[in-house]
Amino acid sequence: MTNSNFSGISCPAEKKAALPISSVLLSILSGIILTASFPQWGFSFLAWFAFIPLFISIDNKSPFHAFKLGLIAGLSHYLTLLYWILIVLGHYGHLNIFASIFPLILLSLYLSLFPAVFSILARSMDNPRSGLIVTSCSWVGLEYLRSKLMTGFPWCLTGYTQYRNLYLIQIADICGVYGLSFMIVFINILIYYSFFKRREPYRGLLKWHFLTALLLVGGTLVYGHYRLLNEKMKEEYNYSLKAVIIQANIDQSVKWNPDFQTETMDIYSRLTRSSFLFKPDLIIWPETSAPFFFKSNPGLSSRIFSTAEESGAALIFGSPAYKQIAGKINYLNRAYLIPPGGRTEYYDKVHLVPFGEYIPLKKLLFFVNKLAAAAGDFKAGDRISPLNYDDLSIGILICYEAIFPGIARAEAKEGANLLVNITNDAWFGRSGAPFQHLSMAIFRAVETRIPLIRAANTGISAFIDPCGRIICAGSLFKEEVLKHKITVCKSPKQTFYTRFGDIFVFIAIII
Repeated sequence: MTNSNFSGISCPAEKKAALPISSVLLSILSGIILTASFPQWGFSFLAWFAFIPLFISIDNKSPFHAFKLGLIAGLSHYLTLLYWILIVLGHYGHLNIFASIFPLILLSLYLSLFPAVFSILARSMDNPRSGLIVTSCSWVGLEYLRSKLMTGFPWCLTGYTQYRNLYLIQIADICGVYGLSFMIVFINILIYYSFFKRREPYRGLLKWHFLTALLLVGGTLVYGHYRLLNEKMKEEYNYSLKAVIIQANIDQSVKWNPDFQTETMDIYSRLTRSSFLFKPDLIIWPETSAPFFFKSNPGLSSRIFSTAEESGAALIFGSPAYKQIAGKINYLNRAYLIPPGGRTEYYDKVHLVPFGEYIPLKKLLFFVNKLAAAAGDFKAGDRISPLNYDDLSIGILICYEAIFPGIARAEAKEGANLLVNITNDAWFGRSGAPFQHLSMAIFRAVETRIPLIRAANTGISAFIDPCGRIICAGSLFKEEVLKHKITVCKSPKQTFYTRFGDIFVFIAIII
């Protein structure tokens, strides 16, 4: 990165010049290192170095070449991170390998535009005084943009790499996952300056950069220690209940087969009854655990009511539903709550999965079939509100909704004191996606300071405390009954993040 006044101008000859192979390899390396910092590989420490090869590769390059190198880094990252799309489309979507690769490449190209634009900004913002702050802010702004554009895809934002570092992630109750993304990029730039920008004026300012980093990371760790200690001593967690997760491990290839519905109910009933000695207060089955229309199938629905009544506990489960509006049937992805002796409540999923539950740009993409085996396109629910039972106010997150902080925030603002994420991750097979999905759900507990229970058909089911600790978790593709006594606040205080949302991001964008 040069300080020449003409560094941002590129002539036609420069645009036609081939990129040095060393720069291309460095960009590819950067993307692969970043992938390795996420689950399933899980080498989270690598995130603190992942951007350095990219910074080296774009040094002294034109904006045009910086864009291309950023695009290459993005492609190497997203193709290796989202490879599980091939499993979803190939095994369950019944597409051949060539038809499966095309959507993966298309999505990866779209997502790679963000690191490509970041590379231009990082190249142009190479200022020894303000470069660290401004460049880190630009990355945060682009991640936020990715979470909003075209319904949003905030899958595996950089901060999620640190989901197991309890002392670091506590800051999420102030600035969400974006605060950690900022810190990671900031440290990457600082290391890059320290080893590859040792000339003046960079060298003379390094001590101030290190002081800023010390305050940033040190302050985060101190805050994390305080929050972890404070959560242990909290007297507000004044309501305890015994909860059970039923992970039935229903094979996705037969899940929607009408001939298998009775056997599915047999499995859920058997596993649920095995927990009765624990005397649960709350039992949770996963998303679409009832693979039929609960409201219009009295034979199978009566079995669910019977199991719930026999347990003496409240039962949460997923099932497709429908509404008829103006003569048209709208299908919904629904979570039901059957309380003991009470009225059944429900929540309809508000953020649907593109191509899984509906087809975006349907007139243009008329040739694309949905992966979800349902009678028609799903429609989004029209409200976010907790389901209530006794002293519990349960905020439901159905599957993909767990990666959107705004939905958990909305549930918390409506008074939720327990978050429940029901999901069916069978689509992902034994890939890294179930681990990635869990890592993102953990942040919803920390952001809101509300415990989270995650019930997944084939795993990974888990109990997560308000500090993001995984108290207990199941395995992949295994029948399991997870039991845990949890404590909640009857009236939890709203965190800074719950009240003000992504104000940190807005400040970063302004900067």
